[in-house]
Amino acid sequence: MDVNWIRLKFKQLSLEQLYDIMVLRQKVFVVEQTCPYQDADGVDRHTYHLMGYQQQEGRDELVAYCRIVPPGLKYEEASIGRVVTASSVRGMGIGKVLILQAIDWSGTLFPNTDLRISAQQYLEKFYDDFGFCTVSDPYLEDDIPHIEMRRSYNATI
Repeated sequence: MDVNWIRLKFKQLSLEQLYDIMVLRQKVFVVEQTCPYQDADGVDRHTYHLMGYQQQEGRDELVAYCRIVPPGLKYEEASIGRVVTASSVRGMGIGKVLILQAIDWSGTLFPNTDLRISAQQYLEKFYDDFGFCTVSDPYLEDDIPHIEMRRSYNATI
């Protein structure tokens, strides 16, 4: 599975890339999860964007994405959020590669800084495998059970 990973600050995104991001996030978070919510939350402008493109039907398609939020914007720690993969590639390990890429890039952008995420509760074991530990009780976010998880900057996988 050949994926081309692209790492950009918000202001470096092309209009095409921004459109691809919005389409994938809305397709999964709003339509698939039947969860109407304000995806454009004002945070994107201040974050870093990790995109995984794959050749499908003769064109590049965004199949994996997340954003990396600097420390102090959402949490005291840096954060990985809006983690999403296209339904066409689920179960192929791309989500795992996405998280590894995000952890690596976060460490480059914000050395010696822990990560905190707001994860859908059913993904607790998935994130646990990457060194994240649950640090909150379950809570509802847009009517979906979530938990906060934290990963020490020096955690190993």
